[in-house]
Amino acid sequence: MKLSAELKEFQERIGHEFARPELLVRALTHGSISSPTRGDNQRLEFLGDRVLGLVMATALLDHDKKATEGQLAPRFNALVRKEACADVARQIDLGVVLKLGRSEMMSGGRRKQALLGDAMEAVIAAVYKDGGFDAAQAMILRLWGNRVTTVEADARDAKTSLQEWAQARGQKPPVYEQVSRSGPDHAPVFTIVARLQDGTEAKATAGAKRQAEQAAAKALLEALTKA
Repeated sequence: MKLSAELKEFQERIGHEFARPELLVRALTHGSISSPTRGDNQRLEFLGDRVLGLVMATALLDHDKKATEGQLAPRFNALVRKEACADVARQIDLGVVLKLGRSEMMSGGRRKQALLGDAMEAVIAAVYKDGGFDAAQAMILRLWGNRVTTVEADARDAKTSLQEWAQARGQKPPVYEQVSRSGPDHAPVFTIVARLQDGTEAKATAGAKRQAEQAAAKALLEALTKA
C-alpha cells in the first residue's frame, strides 16, 4: 500500500516510517466511515491505551525513584487521560489526516477531543504493531516531551483537594452546577459554578464539562487560600 503525501508528512511528524502502512491507515479510520471491507481504529485504540500506560508508568518510575504509589497514581492519570492524548494529537495535527464519515466531518469531528484522543491511542498501537515496543516507546516519549517531568502541577486534582478542604472544616462536599452551555454541538462551551455549603462559590468556563468543573474548583480553592 502506498501512502498519500499527507500521510507521509504525518509519518515525519510522529517520527516513524511504517513498514506496514495499512496499520497507519487503520489507526486513522474512525468508525463513522468504516465498512465490512474497511475496518476502524477501535481495536487499535484499545491496545494503544495499554501501551501508553506501560510507557508512562515506566517513565514515571525512572524519573522519580522515591515517589510513592499514592504520588505516582495522579501523575500517571494526568499523562494518559483523554485530554492529554488529544493535546498531543493537536500538536502533531492528527485531525488533518483523520478519516471520518460525512456526519462527523460536518459536526467538526477533526477537532473533537474524544476523537483525537482515541485516534492518538490507535496510532500508538499501530506503531507498536509495526515496529515493536521500543519504537512505540520512543515515539511516545518524544511526543509527550517534558510532560513527564512537569506533570506534578497537572496532576493536582482540584475537585478532590476542594472536597478535602471542605470536609476538614466540617462542611458537606462541594456541588457543581452547570449554569450555561453555548456554542455549536461540535465545539460546546460549558460554564460551571463550584459552590460550598457556606455559599462560597467560583465560576469557570471550558470546552468540556469535566474541565470546567476542575477549573471552577481550582478557582474556588485559590480564592479560599487567599482569603
